[in-house]
Amino acid sequence: QVQLVESGGGLVQAGGSLRLSCVASGCTFSSYAMGWFRQAPGKEREFVAAINWSGGEIYDVDSVKGRFTISRDNAKSTVYLQMNSLKPEDTAVYYCAASLSWGTSFDEYEYWGQGTQVTVSS
Repeated sequence: QVQLVESGGGLVQAGGSLRLSCVASGCTFSSYAMGWFRQAPGKEREFVAAINWSGGEIYDVDSVKGRFTISRDNAKSTVYLQMNSLKPEDTAVYYCAASLSWGTSFDEYEYWGQGTQVTVSS
């Protein structure tokens, strides 16, 4: 069974940085595209960034361009989200997800982690 476990969330001041990690088990990690989504209180889950199986293709939303970087280490079965210049509006639960295809919609991802809370104070 595929399991995804996120870590690295926490409380940070605006302008600060956090690095989220997501470790996969129970699968051939390099077969999956990986994505990060987030959900703020009272809002729908939204796509943040995705990376294809080799790391050669990356897509991220405009709101995080230049601030967030997605990367992966297939040898460690881990995907990362480096978040710099954090803003209060980045506050959300962040989820990693795995997809055998490639996309930005949550229904294209078969497996999900439990989420990690990121809180950015002003």
